[in-house]
Amino acid sequence: MNRTHVLVVAKEPIPGRVKTRLCPPLDPAEAARVAAAALADTLDAVARCGADRRVVALDGRPGPWLPAGFEVVPQVRGPLGVRLAAAWRRVGGPGVQIGMDTPQVTPSLLDDALGLLTGGDSRTALLGPAEDGGWWALGLHRWWPGLFDGVPMSTAHTGARQADRLRSRGLTVTALPMLRDIDTAADAVAVADAAPGLRTAGVVRALLAGPVAR
Repeated sequence: MNRTHVLVVAKEPIPGRVKTRLCPPLDPAEAARVAAAALADTLDAVARCGADRRVVALDGRPGPWLPAGFEVVPQVRGPLGVRLAAAWRRVGGPGVQIGMDTPQVTPSLLDDALGLLTGGDSRTALLGPAEDGGWWALGLHRWWPGLFDGVPMSTAHTGARQADRLRSRGLTVTALPMLRDIDTAADAVAVADAAPGLRTAGVVRALLAGPVAR
């Protein structure tokens, strides 16, 4: 078995470029604070899991939110599917890819996912559904070309279409636990309520103290 990895696909938390759906009620600088906290929490969970390699495919430059021990590779230009495919081609497998929108992810959840991969056959694929119909995690033994071809990103059907695409390549899809992405203010409050010890929760409580439509 090759060395396992967790791959985090992330953006540098620059105001106006991240978490724009939080605006309003937040302004771009406040939304970037939420993004920075979510990224730091995500990377902390990855740092404490048992993966052999920890990789960030980064759009932007590393900042103080990046722990030691991570490899950083630049994202290519293009639509999300193109960027994801390029990151997978570079890193290979077996591994689990996540984003920066689910800071409630835990080291044990990542370890369980890696265990499903290393304990399964080479055609096992893992897919973590998100509550909004997307997906938050993808696990593969190796990169299979074309896995994102024809999959619409950031829609209510992205997760289902991605699962169909995996199966069309002869892969057996195993579902991971469902998580809630932080896209809107209501998402941020819900995640903060569910995981109150996170950096993200502290930032959200400070910025979204009033009522938020859920």
